[in-house]
Amino acid sequence: MKKTTITFLALAVLAFTQRANSQTSPQPKKDSVKDQTPFDNMDQTWVNGNDRRDSSVFHIPYFSPEIFVDANVTYSGNNPIDHTVVGSTALARDNEMEISQLGFGGDFNYDCARGRFMTQFGTRDEVVVPRNDYSPYRGQYDLADAYRYISEAYGGYHFNKMHGINVDGGLFMSYIGLNSYYQPENWDYQASYTSDNTPWFFNGIRVQLFPSNFLKIELWLINGWQSYATFNSNPGVGGNITWIPNENVKLLTNDYYGQDDAGLLGRHRFHSDNSLLVRYFHRAKSSKGITQMAFSLTGDIGFEQGDGVNGFNGFKTGNDSSGYAQYFASAMFYNRIWFAHGKWAWLIGGGVMANPGRYLVLEPSGQASDLPNPYNPTQTAGAFPFTQNPGDQFGAWDCSTNIAWLPNQSIEFKLELVHRQANVPYFAGPGGVTSPTGYTTTPIPPGWTPDLVRSENRVIVAILFRI
Repeated sequence: MKKTTITFLALAVLAFTQRANSQTSPQPKKDSVKDQTPFDNMDQTWVNGNDRRDSSVFHIPYFSPEIFVDANVTYSGNNPIDHTVVGSTALARDNEMEISQLGFGGDFNYDCARGRFMTQFGTRDEVVVPRNDYSPYRGQYDLADAYRYISEAYGGYHFNKMHGINVDGGLFMSYIGLNSYYQPENWDYQASYTSDNTPWFFNGIRVQLFPSNFLKIELWLINGWQSYATFNSNPGVGGNITWIPNENVKLLTNDYYGQDDAGLLGRHRFHSDNSLLVRYFHRAKSSKGITQMAFSLTGDIGFEQGDGVNGFNGFKTGNDSSGYAQYFASAMFYNRIWFAHGKWAWLIGGGVMANPGRYLVLEPSGQASDLPNPYNPTQTAGAFPFTQNPGDQFGAWDCSTNIAWLPNQSIEFKLELVHRQANVPYFAGPGGVTSPTGYTTTPIPPGWTPDLVRSENRVIVAILFRI
């Protein structure tokens, strides 16, 4: 979706949201630049991909602790024999309880010095997100193990200019896609393809500029596309612009440029991610009926060009002059309704994706590479690669709905139904992707291959705690 289209849509809904239905809080006068806080006095607890707590229970000078637990049990209608989930950054195991993520850490602030760290333990640190980073294969030292248990870790400085300037270096969230890496912040649980196939983290330097109380401009100089190290000679660059004219509207764009195909110095990637959130109905939580209604719309577009691929201008079959088409186009839309004093919420939505060349597709577990895979301990890792060659086609769509109970700001119980569909065999079928018995200790007989199918239906029950 083009950025201009989203901008026009934002302007159209802006006038509507400023009417009597709006609950935008007045902006108090600040005494000095030092007192300015970006997006001050705006209710952002309803926003998809944002912390829904309005305050912390901790009151410790210089440090704001944070602890969260993401636990789930999920059932796949395909019932794979090895209980392995394919194509998800949120889930790893079928038909059993799993701890997807245990995180603890927090924010430090002292005399304009700032820092944040957050650990990650559970299935995410071992088999879900890090496996998609090819850069640790370059050179010595095991970066995958070095960074595996860290989701965020950065330090920086806050300058009291404009409404604030932050300069940070380290590992930080990527802000590609409106969904958050942390499930307690999301409306949905199993993210649509737009979020699941774009980065969750960056490793590098960022500069955040807040020219006003409503605008953030962010610049990145990073190692690469969700990578611990660099793939080639040059780092990746990009940035974010977020505009929040009032607490009912949020509009943002993320844009990235880099060289992210290991050893292919002539291949370049561009990606643009654009999102709009609108809260189109809002009234006090004292109501027993509907208290809030909001939608989230995201559109991504990008391509790779050079060394045998030619973005949107190539051919499906390729030729000597221009190469194969290799691009990414996706969209997702969700609508959420809060009711019963805001203690319950219902979500419905879904998305679509086209990715010729498969350069952003999550590779099925156990098949990620022809090389030994340090991120997946299964015996069949690398033995049956899911090809990602120029010209290989991949298209998919999904839809989901969930009901959530939110008794307070620190706990959420969620029941979600998901259907996912692809144009090629991709999801784990009844035979699984590990071995004939589903165990890594079973010898692989001649002729056995992973059982991949084109669709799956899934039921997810999640318990999300954050304090």
